[in-house]
This record gives sequence, C-alpha cells and structure tokens, in this order.
Amino acid sequence: MSELLAVSNLSKTYHKGKISIHAVDDVSFHLCKGECLALVGESGSGKSTVAKMITGLEAADKGEIRLGGKDIIGLSGKAQREVYRDIQMVFQMPVDSFNPRIKLGDGIMESMINQGISREEARVRAIKYLNICELGPEFADRYPHQVSGGECQRASIARAIAIKPQLLICDEATSALDVTVQAQIMKLLTQLKKELGMSQLMICHDLALVQEVCDRVLVMHHGHVVEEGTPDEIIINPQQDYTKKLIESIL
Repeated sequence: MSELLAVSNLSKTYHKGKISIHAVDDVSFHLCKGECLALVGESGSGKSTVAKMITGLEAADKGEIRLGGKDIIGLSGKAQREVYRDIQMVFQMPVDSFNPRIKLGDGIMESMINQGISREEARVRAIKYLNICELGPEFADRYPHQVSGGECQRASIARAIAIKPQLLICDEATSALDVTVQAQIMKLLTQLKKELGMSQLMICHDLALVQEVCDRVLVMHHGHVVEEGTPDEIIINPQQDYTKKLIESIL
C-alpha cells in the first residue's frame, strides 16, 4: 500500500509557569492508504496531542507532517482549507461537537456548503451519509439533544465522511458510549474503511477495542512511541513493561 500520512520527529511542549510538559517527544510513524492505525496509551500519553497537530488544532514545536507527500505544517488560508478537506475528525463527545441550536442535517451540510456544494445537493448528500451510518432521513431534522449518544456519534461520523476525506481521525470516538454501542460504532468504522477505502487513525486507550478493527498499533507512553506491531503481536507478545500493564488492565 502507498503511504498517505508521514509524521516525522514531531514534538510538542506545553509551558505552565516554570514547568514544561513534553506532551509529544520526537514521534515518527506512517499511515498507508486504506489502512487503520491505532494510537493507544493511557490518558496523558500524548496520543490526542498528536491527532490535534495533524488536524492543525495544535501547532507543532518541531517536526514534519506530510499528507500525500505534501508538508501540511504551517499552512494558512486557502492552502490550509484544501488540505483539511482531506482530513476529518470524530471527537469523543458527539453532542458537544454539534451546534445545539441547529439540526443534525444542517450540521452535516455545513462543511459541504463551505466547499461550494449547493444547499439542495448538500441536503441530498447529508441524508445519503446518514443512511450509510444507519440513521434514517428523519434524523436530519432532529437536534443533538433529541438523539442518543450512539445516534449522535453516527451523525458526527456522517458529517466527517460527507466531504469524502482521505483520512478520518477518531479521537476516543467510542469512550463515552456504552459497551454495546461501542461495538456498533467500531463495526461501522470497519465497514466504512472497506467500502470507501478511507484511511483511519484511531486514538484509543483500550487495546481490546482496536484488536478486531485496526491493522497496526502504536503504543504511546509519556510522549514517546514505545512499541509498534499488529494488534495480535502487541497483545499476545508485548515487548515493553508498559504495554504489558496496559494489557493486564483489560484482562
């Protein structure tokens, strides 16, 4: 498979008074087209900070991020908008990611309209992608507070894939949901990868959750990648003590 995303020597330090926190320290990895890659680790390991730097929500202190061979750090204006059309993110709290004053359908349509698609066509596409995410057309006319957490997360996935990004980043996208709904959302994401050929970066703390859906796993600890392999390699034969502790916590 050809390479879609390449992250090289990425670092991010936060300063709080006289204290410096090295959230991400010299992290490098790649993601191939059509691949699902998991970044796993405990809270504070740096995995979400990596995702925020890839999406431009946080500025990197140093390093390089290349999408399709093009450096995307430091872009602005039209160039930035064009790049981030190809990267979409699904967040942990689906209700908080929608404007509570507008209907789900309008929230899904917004990014398409911003890309120059007519409102009529955007409405058709919104309903299409709601259907792909196993939600009926009636959900387009509901507000975020009128649906369940799982339904709202499906709507947020519909919004993310509606503009057909090359890369879908899921930042703890199922952690706020109950176990049954988690499994349903992970199954949906697996189907989308197969049917749409969409590359996915999963940010997660639960190794068991990614075992069935991800092609590779990177384990992060204190801002570093400490182990890499297939889910089975990581879970069956972990090399690092930290990884072993992560696995023990889910058994």
